[in-house]
Amino acid sequence: MLVVGLTGGIAAGKSTASSEFRALGVPVIDADEIARQVLEPGETSYTRVVEHFGPSILDDTGRIDRGRLGNVIFTDPEQRKHLNKCTHPYIRRRILWHLAQLYMCGHSMCVLDVPLLFESGLHRVCAKTVVIECPREVQLERLAQRNGFTRVEAEARVDAQMRSDMRAARATRVVNNTESVDELRSEIRAIVSLWRPSWVRAAMGVAAPVGVVVGLACVWMPWGRAVLGMATAWIVGSLVLW
Repeated sequence: MLVVGLTGGIAAGKSTASSEFRALGVPVIDADEIARQVLEPGETSYTRVVEHFGPSILDDTGRIDRGRLGNVIFTDPEQRKHLNKCTHPYIRRRILWHLAQLYMCGHSMCVLDVPLLFESGLHRVCAKTVVIECPREVQLERLAQRNGFTRVEAEARVDAQMRSDMRAARATRVVNNTESVDELRSEIRAIVSLWRPSWVRAAMGVAAPVGVVVGLACVWMPWGRAVLGMATAWIVGSLVLW
């Protein structure tokens, strides 16, 4: 299965790109949604975050108010690092679980939508990466219109991410979202058309772990069957690399 990492500057158009991938039938793992899940009451991350930041970040229902938490972490890099330590291990664990599920279901391609793809190290599980970018002033303007941020608040959020030139240097493909939404969607369609593996390779990808399981199961059988099972696993696994 081809794993494509999707990232970009805040308000650059990553959500629109993600929606287009979904519309084209490519499953998307949304790290932002998973981040919300791990901060729900009862989760280990929730407990650790509340213990560190205190009850002032909670709303009237006892849930973490992302706006209040954002006001703290985007003005203090050390607090932001501590939040990442509390949440990133649990986010990564769920992302890897979702990847395993999609792989075993036979999907030929999926998208890993992560705002901090390179910063978190999750680009290492991606064969290719797409970065959505737009000019800084456009980002600031969109944040002011969309979120009602002051310029100072918007700049703090933009500056909290990796610089755009650094992201671009590490990307397989950079999409400059400076034109219309239709242009952005056209770029995503072209990427999917070019990168999506054939159904044959997808079938081989599912066959590999099945072959390994069969081979391991044969270990408990007479040695002749074990050799046959492991040989089958090796052949099927090799085909995937072809």
